[in-house]
Amino acid sequence: MRRLYLFVGFLLATFIVAAPAEAAPVICEKYGSTSVQSGRYIVQNNVWGADTAQCIDVDQSGGFTVTQSAHNNSTSGAPAGYPSIYAGCHYANCTTGSGLPMQASASGFGNLRSGVRMTYPGSGTYNASYDLWFDPTPRTDGQNTGAELMIWLNRQGSIQPIGNRVGTVNLAGSSWEVWFGNIGWNVISYVRTSPATSIDFAIDTFYADVVSRGYGQRSWYLTSVQAGFEPWIGGAGLAVDDFSFTTTGGGTDTTPPTTPSGLRTANTTATATTLSWNAATDSGGSGLAGYDILRSTGGGAYTQVGTTASTSFTNTGLTPATTYSYRVRARDGAGNTSPESAAVTATTLPGSGGGDCEVTPSTQTSWSTGYVIQPVTVTNGSSSGASRWSVTFTLPAGHAIAGSWGATLTTSGQTVTATSLPYNGTLAPGASTTFGFQATRPASSTQLPSGYTCAF
Repeated sequence: MRRLYLFVGFLLATFIVAAPAEAAPVICEKYGSTSVQSGRYIVQNNVWGADTAQCIDVDQSGGFTVTQSAHNNSTSGAPAGYPSIYAGCHYANCTTGSGLPMQASASGFGNLRSGVRMTYPGSGTYNASYDLWFDPTPRTDGQNTGAELMIWLNRQGSIQPIGNRVGTVNLAGSSWEVWFGNIGWNVISYVRTSPATSIDFAIDTFYADVVSRGYGQRSWYLTSVQAGFEPWIGGAGLAVDDFSFTTTGGGTDTTPPTTPSGLRTANTTATATTLSWNAATDSGGSGLAGYDILRSTGGGAYTQVGTTASTSFTNTGLTPATTYSYRVRARDGAGNTSPESAAVTATTLPGSGGGDCEVTPSTQTSWSTGYVIQPVTVTNGSSSGASRWSVTFTLPAGHAIAGSWGATLTTSGQTVTATSLPYNGTLAPGASTTFGFQATRPASSTQLPSGYTCAF
């Protein structure tokens, strides 16, 4: 479900208790729901954006059909609702055996998979979509405040996701438009460039791309996996024919992707280097999900230092005058990984002697009306430890901070000051930490923040 914050108070007051597990009812109550498969999943009517009639016929084997839908919402506004089936917790209504909430950094997160098969009617204005919710805490009730990851398999009519289109990407064997907006939490929507009636994928296939774009964090928790429809006009005949959520991988793809080739470095500075490589391919059916970046220092073992869905990666926070060795491996939607690429080395430049406190910003992504600056690396270049730090920079006219992480940001006019948090203020000599932020800007502006200074 999306944009629920508009109706939180009403929902809490009127939420219907789940029907008995063995029932397969027709539900017409706005927020009526029932469990299926002995509590494994919950089906919800969830008419949160309209007062028009909607009924769903629940299939106890794991699905539902919209049998009545009298909606006529404006396509420039919110949909009428989100009839859906889900695993996990939604406003304290939790399924059994899902393992959710689960932190995205947990070892089992890569094993999470879901699949859906849908039927579409010949008329109506709607999308057919997944809605995956992430929260900074293991929340089981109330509104999630981290990220809402939507996967649109189909859309009919003049509707579009929240925010703006920020790119395209190939994931789970298909091409997707990527949209981003913020409505109190990040909304990242993947819109399939050609409609489909089914998908089977690893959750991390899409979330790894979210993290690589700076819209989500590995410390956040997945709280629910939902699949259904957002109808604006009509919607009778929409059906989820089959839905699954598993925690042990599943799928039949055991073929790893090909090995990335042509690994190279460029733009190496005292504290960063940019890697790029030729794309791998995947023939196993689950699609290429992304790449793992591995690094070795001083001939030691290779350890993973990052992931990306693209064929380039900038490694920041490096030590001046130091040689690093890198390898890259590809990963598919079923969790198979390729052999590691041939190694390449990069030697960082000597330190600039830029003072006791050094700051290096990096632009992770940008679009016509905004950008993400991450990481901003703060380094203690002195011979003594520091207990706190602050970074000051200037926003161009018309720009505004939309969110931040790893620091507390305060704004005075166009001057922004970022101060350390309790967990990252202490820096030993030579040590570094990072923070990041997202900002909005007028569509006519191409400028970025400037004038970064750092102090202890």
